[in-house]
Amino acid sequence: MHTRRIECQGFQRDDGLYDIEASLRDITPVATDMFFKRLDAGDSIHDMRVVMTVDSALLIHRMEAHTAKGPMEDCQQAGRFYAALEGLRIGPGFKKKVHEIVGGDKGCTHLTELMGPLATTAIQTMYAVRRADGVLRRMLEGTDPLPRPGLAGSCHAYRESGEALKVLWPEHRRDQAVRRPS
Repeated sequence: MHTRRIECQGFQRDDGLYDIEASLRDITPVATDMFFKRLDAGDSIHDMRVVMTVDSALLIHRMEAHTAKGPMEDCQQAGRFYAALEGLRIGPGFKKKVHEIVGGDKGCTHLTELMGPLATTAIQTMYAVRRADGVLRRMLEGTDPLPRPGLAGSCHAYRESGEALKVLWPEHRRDQAVRRPS
């Protein structure tokens, strides 16, 4: 009855910044009356694109959001509000801050939903850069104390007692200054 396609990609730029792109398409498989317009089978209800430019510390330098197709003409006006996210850093509490700035009638439901996958893609892009540069491998092979990984406690696989943290944050290398009390 309905297809939603979301695609996100991260790109390294020549100037040291990163472009994180997301597109969202809602497609109706059958002709449908959207109250404000009629769509043929295979038409897009929504066709949206967001480009977020971040640095390696995940600070947003630029945010562009564009709605090529939406069920109403007003949908195409919402993209301009997302520039207000420039200057935010992706990290704990990011989605809450996004909702404070562009949630509800201050933005578009679907563009705001894309901010979560965009943030995850930005984080994964930074990990890919660090893997390619060998930074993560060198860090794990070192002997200096390690800070608590940002992923610690974020899901079942990265639970405090799990195998992933035993590898990424071994007991003997835990930075005592940032260690949580047991």
